[in-house]
Amino acid sequence: MTEPTQELDACWNRIGITGDHSCEILQQAVHCRNCEVYAKAAVRNLQRPVGQHYLREWADHFRAPEDQGARQDNSCVAFRIGREWLALPTSMFQQIAPKAIPHRLPHRSARGLRGVVNAGGKLYPCISLADLLGIDEAGGEARAGRHTFARMLLVRWEEQSYALPVAELHGIIRYASGALKPPAATINKGIERYLAGVLAHEDIQVGCLDDSLLGYQLARTLR
Repeated sequence: MTEPTQELDACWNRIGITGDHSCEILQQAVHCRNCEVYAKAAVRNLQRPVGQHYLREWADHFRAPEDQGARQDNSCVAFRIGREWLALPTSMFQQIAPKAIPHRLPHRSARGLRGVVNAGGKLYPCISLADLLGIDEAGGEARAGRHTFARMLLVRWEEQSYALPVAELHGIIRYASGALKPPAATINKGIERYLAGVLAHEDIQVGCLDDSLLGYQLARTLR
C-alpha cells in the first residue's frame, strides 16, 4: 500500500526567490534551486503516487492507432523577404547568423551576388534571394506580437556554403508531404519557377523552395 504523499510546503513562493526574499538560507544559496529544502521537495513530488485517472488517460493514448495520414515526414525553415514567406529544407542549413554588411568583390557582378560576409570567423558568399526571385525587399511587415530581426541563413548546397540575408526568421515547420499545395495563379512568377509547393501554416502561406533548383541557381552566381 502506498503511503499518502505529504503536502508540499512551497516555501519558495512565500519567502524564497518568487516570494518576499525573507528566507534566511536564500542569501547564502542565492537561488532556491540551490537549497536542500527545494531539492527534497522536488524528489517528493516525483515520488508521489500516480492516480488511476492519469494511468487510464495514458493507456488510452498509447492504445490509439497511429494516424498515418498525418505523419509529418518533412521539415523546413521558414523566413520572410519583403512580403513573401518562403522556406528551405532543414537539411540545407548549417546555422543562423546575425545580419552582416557584405564586402563587394571586384569584377564580380552576377545577379544576386552582393559580396562576401564574415560569420563566425568564416567568409561566405552573400547571395540575395530578393534579387534572384524578384522580390521587393521594402514591402512586408512583422507578424503581430513578434519581435523581428534581420538574419543571415547559412546554408550549404553540394560542397559550397552561402549566406542568404532575410528580413525575418519564423523557424522550423514540420509537415506531411501531402500538405503541399500548388501555388496560386497570382504568385510572383520569379518565385513560382523555384517552388516545390505552398504550405499553409498558422496564418501564413509559405512558399517551399525546391532545393535542387535554387541550389543550381546559387552555384551559378559564383561562376
